Amino acid sequence: MYLIGLTGGIASGKSTVAKRLASWGAIGIDADQLARHVVEPGTPGLAAIVAEFGDTILLNDGTLNRPALGAIIFTDARQRERLNAITHPAVRRLTRDRVAAAVAADPHVIVVYDVPLLAEAIAGGLVTFDLIVVVHADAETRIERMVKLRGLSREDATHRIAAQASDADRLALADVVIDNNGTVEATLSQVDALWTRARAAEAGAAEAGAGEAGAGEETDGAATT
Repeated sequence: MYLIGLTGGIASGKSTVAKRLASWGAIGIDADQLARHVVEPGTPGLAAIVAEFGDTILLNDGTLNRPALGAIIFTDARQRERLNAITHPAVRRLTRDRVAAAVAADPHVIVVYDVPLLAEAIAGGLVTFDLIVVVHADAETRIERMVKLRGLSREDATHRIAAQASDADRLALADVVIDNNGTVEATLSQVDALWTRARAAEAGAAEAGAGEAGAGEETDGAATT
């Protein structure tokens, strides 16, 4: 298995990169989707959130009112930490399960873990990445995307950027940076080069592993003659 950690700030274009890698055959695991899964109705996660923040963060159908919760956590770091303490352990467990399932299906799989809070995932001992990829777009570009494509106000968009790790913190972790300030075509070209690199690295690691196994067998055989 070859595990890529894919991260980037909100509206940086991670989804575009992840979809392109999936089109080449990578198995994608989206941390945001897992985070939604662990707070579905009837889950311990949602029950814990209601106990912490009150039932005003529920919609009439019993699902999580994400805008209401977002209004709380994106403007208050302490509240955000309280939410993370509930959801992050559950997401970590589910991530490990998904990675294990992918490897069981194909030992040579390339897995792309799309995670906004990659630094936190590393610090929490979630997984060890073979390659860390940061999708980068400057803050103004990302604000414009959120306003035009997501209907947020500039103030809300700015709050959401401020609530995440800084660009400098993310870039400091990067093995590869995908520049998504330009055209889609330019971005996809960088992703294709990334796939070629990952595929070659996985093949090389597999070949090295096979060589070590073969050497071990020869040594064992020599010891018994």
